[in-house]
Amino acid sequence: MRLATGWMWRVFGLVLVLAGAMPSGSAAADEVSWPQWRGARRDAVSPDKGLLQAWPENGPPLAYEAKGLGRGFASVVIDAGKLFTAGKLEDGEYLQARRLDNGELIWKARIAEAGDGPSSTPTVDRDRVFAVGSQGDLICANVADGKVLWRKSYTKDFGGSVPTWQYCDSILVDGNKVIATPGSAQHTMVALDRNTGDLIWKTAIPNGAGSGFGYASPVISEGAKVRQYVQLLGAGTGVVGVRASDGQLLWQYAKVANGTASIPTPIIDGDKVFCSSGYGTGSVLLKLSPEADGVKAEEQYFLKASSLENHHGGMVRLGDYIYCGHKHNEGFPICVEISTGKTVWGGNMRGPGSGSAAIVYADGRLYFRYQNGLIALIDSATDGYQVKGTFTLPKADGPSWSHPVVIGGRLYLREQDTLFVYDVKAK
Repeated sequence: MRLATGWMWRVFGLVLVLAGAMPSGSAAADEVSWPQWRGARRDAVSPDKGLLQAWPENGPPLAYEAKGLGRGFASVVIDAGKLFTAGKLEDGEYLQARRLDNGELIWKARIAEAGDGPSSTPTVDRDRVFAVGSQGDLICANVADGKVLWRKSYTKDFGGSVPTWQYCDSILVDGNKVIATPGSAQHTMVALDRNTGDLIWKTAIPNGAGSGFGYASPVISEGAKVRQYVQLLGAGTGVVGVRASDGQLLWQYAKVANGTASIPTPIIDGDKVFCSSGYGTGSVLLKLSPEADGVKAEEQYFLKASSLENHHGGMVRLGDYIYCGHKHNEGFPICVEISTGKTVWGGNMRGPGSGSAAIVYADGRLYFRYQNGLIALIDSATDGYQVKGTFTLPKADGPSWSHPVVIGGRLYLREQDTLFVYDVKAK
C-alpha cells in the first residue's frame, strides 16, 4: 500500500511539472492580453515583469516561428489564447486567428479582394475582432470562428479616398462605439455601433480629407474632464479632439501635421497631449482646458524637427519622459523631458540599427526594432543611453516596420509572411 501510494505521488508530481511546462490551453495563456494597437492603453507599455534585463550574444531564444501570415505591415494582437493579425494572401486580404502557443492557423476571414497588404493592426473586444484592409474595408468578425458579422467601406459608405500609402488606422473600440477615420469631408471620423455597424455619429473636420491623413490611430483622452478621441490627421488639420458622446469637434492644432504622411499615435498625459510627425515637421506639447461648453488646446512648446521628429516608429511615455526614434526615417534613440521639451540623452547618435525604429517598453527596457531587422534592448534609465543587447531577425523581407509586441514573457515580431516569437523571460 505504501509503495502504491508513493508511486501515485510520483505520477501526480510529474503531471504537475508537465502541466506547468505546457502553455497551450492553460489559464496563464488565456489571461495574456494585448488586445489592440500598442496594447491595452494604446501606449506601447507592457505590464510584464521578470524579463531579461540583458540579452545573450545571439539574443533571446526563439520560442517558435510561424508562416503564412501574408504580406503587410500589420502588427499582432493577443487575447483569450489567440493571436490575430492581417495580411495579403494570393486571393485577397485576410484577418487571421492563430494559436498563441505555436502560431498554427485557427481561421481566416476575408477582408477584401484588392490591396497591397494591411498596415492596420486588428482590434479585439470581447467576442469580436475588427480589422481594416488597405483599401478601407472594415470588417467585424466573431472571435470564436471568424464569421463576418458586418462590414463597411471607408470609400463606398463614407466617401473616403484611399491615401497614397493606403489606409493604416487601427480601429478604436470604446464601449459600444467603434471609432474609425475614413477621412472624407463629411465623415472625417465616425462612430459605429459595435454590434451592427450602424452609424452613431459623424464628424466633418475642415481639411480633414487633406493630404497626409489616414496613417495615425486615435486614442482616448479625458483632458479638461471631457472624454474625447484624439487623432492626428493631415496638413491643414493636424491633431484634433473629438467629443466621444456626439462627435463634436472640440479643438484642433494644425502645425504638427504634414502633407505627406502624419503617422505617430498621439501621447496622452492627463490634460496634456504630445504629438510628433516626420517629413521635417517636429513635435508639440498641448494643454487642454475647459472653454465655454468645449475644450481649448494651448501650445506649451513646439520642437523643431532638428530637436525631435518621430517618423513612424511611435513614442513611449514613462512618467515625465518621452522615448522614441528621432529624425526622419532614422530612429536615433532619444529621451526627452515632456514638461520642458529638453533632451535628456540621445538624439545625435545612430544607435545599433539602421533606418526608422518602432518601439515598445517592458520591465525597465525599451525594445527598438530597426528598419533593417535589427532588434535592440535599451535601458530606459534617464541617466544615460545604454544598450543591453542586440540580435538580427533571421530575415528582413523589405523594410522591417511592423511594431513589436512584448506580453506574457514573449517578444512577437511580425516580418511580412513570417512571425518570430522569442522567449524574453528571465530564467
